[in-house]
Amino acid sequence: MRQNIQCYLGLGANLGEPARLFDQVVNELKHNPLASCVRESARFESSPIDATGPNYLNSVIEMHWQGSAEQLLTTCQALENALGRVRSTRNAPRVIDVDVLLFGGEQIATPTLSVPHPRMHLRRFVLEPLVQLNPGVYIPGRGRASDLLLATADQDVRAI
Repeated sequence: MRQNIQCYLGLGANLGEPARLFDQVVNELKHNPLASCVRESARFESSPIDATGPNYLNSVIEMHWQGSAEQLLTTCQALENALGRVRSTRNAPRVIDVDVLLFGGEQIATPTLSVPHPRMHLRRFVLEPLVQLNPGVYIPGRGRASDLLLATADQDVRAI
């Protein structure tokens, strides 16, 4: 069992009631015995990237995790399933998405999990709330999130 790995999760949704589902995810994590120090960034609205559909609601969760990265992924997928996530095509509109963004300073590449999340360094809707929670956060293999955020200034992301 690992001890208190600082992790970041990305939340996204553009169908149904995203704010209510985000609240449920945060609440479930706060009551998970493997999670502690759970806090959520502000929420942001963003236009779809490489997709169609309504605008997305996004945020980032920072927490400490006492299990493995695979256990965290399983927890995220169980939350998605319980809240009605249906997986269809890549980048399809969705009621909830809970992504493992960072797992400590680890780089993980398995058939089911890629950490850091492979596109997080390109997405303002991830970087903005991530930097809000931790201005000095470093993305392994990519650099400081605050530096990467500068390159995403053209993306349509608004705090709500």
